[in-house]
Amino acid sequence: MTMKLNKAAFDHAKELIGKAQTVKDERDDWSEHAPTADEENDYLDKHGWDEFGLWYLGIDTEQNDETKGRYKFPYGDFRRVHRCGVISAESRAAQYDHDEIAKAVAKLHELLDGDHA
Repeated sequence: MTMKLNKAAFDHAKELIGKAQTVKDERDDWSEHAPTADEENDYLDKHGWDEFGLWYLGIDTEQNDETKGRYKFPYGDFRRVHRCGVISAESRAAQYDHDEIAKAVAKLHELLDGDHA
């Protein structure tokens, strides 16, 4: 697996945080707040692969372009950035030594928590 930061998704997340399109939930809420497979499929049907990819901070470059397996590290519900999703992505990126993604997600976490002054 070759993982790289999805810069477009990172920029999208920063833009949403700047517009306060966020949910300040708790670390363990992601299992309940993460999009289901049906929600992912519905979003894909309505918006296509480019917009779908904006919700995933990692891209597995070994996967085909138009497959869900290409997109890793979700951070929101296709409407808002979830703090629990950001924390989950930050933890998993660090766990699997995806340093570029971990640093980007840590920045999003700081922006969400107001530590960017």
